[in-house]
Amino acid sequence: MTTARLFLSGIRASGRHGARPGEKGELQPFVVDLDLTVEVDQDGIEATADYRGITERVQEIVEHESFDLIEMLADRIGNEIAVLDHVASVTAVVHKPNAAVRLGIDGVAAVVTVDSA
Repeated sequence: MTTARLFLSGIRASGRHGARPGEKGELQPFVVDLDLTVEVDQDGIEATADYRGITERVQEIVEHESFDLIEMLADRIGNEIAVLDHVASVTAVVHKPNAAVRLGIDGVAAVVTVDSA
């Protein structure tokens, strides 16, 4: 079995996450990057993590769930993806672009790493 790293960058979705008053009242953009360690047992699409399904699941979480902290959103994503077939670990980075603009900085992001059970 081969262990490989798979990077999914720039998964975009809008959601209602934030701890400040009014942040959950309007959709805000979020960008998620994933760094996956995957176990590959042959040369076929079924032998690795399904990155199309992973992307769709991340978008569903961002769009349909709500968290005060982006740290907890990253944790939710990481734990959801870590249990998928062929995934050994996942590092989820959640970017909140509008928060950075309001603060006058280049970026706000939270990073969580989860190993599969």
